[in-house]
Amino acid sequence: MIAIQPHYLIQEMASEDISAVLEIDQVSFSNPWPERSYRYELAENPAAQLFVAKLDDGALIAYLGYWLIGDEVHISTFAVHPEFRRQGIGENLLKNALADAAKRGAQVATLEVRASNEAAIKLYGKLGFKVGGSLEGYYHDNDEEAILMSLNGGLAQFSETSQ
Repeated sequence: MIAIQPHYLIQEMASEDISAVLEIDQVSFSNPWPERSYRYELAENPAAQLFVAKLDDGALIAYLGYWLIGDEVHISTFAVHPEFRRQGIGENLLKNALADAAKRGAQVATLEVRASNEAAIKLYGKLGFKVGGSLEGYYHDNDEEAILMSLNGGLAQFSETSQ
């Protein structure tokens, strides 16, 4: 069998993308963001940038949000539809977001991830994020630990490789 990579485009999220983002959120997280949070991020939060990945037919398959405060970018939300995971889409979306943040002056990237999310931890490590600590009971739905990860410097590398 030959695996064919889907063709997709990464672009800024728009309000009309929210319903599809919510669908991915529901199947990806036990405690998804409410619609009002995405609307706030898009329309009212000047620190927020949100991106989506869409197939050629317009189907939304992934999304990522970040906050840029000073020279630090914090990944606030990130998910790939389960049918499109482990195909490099999430990695490309994250690289695109880090490149965008670097162009806006970011020097440091931070995030938190569930301790049980081994695939995400592996992806972040592949891109140079290091574990900096943890927060016991961070996730309120099940009191799971959050792993704190950061990438100090080196964000410019993503500007050089993104298109």
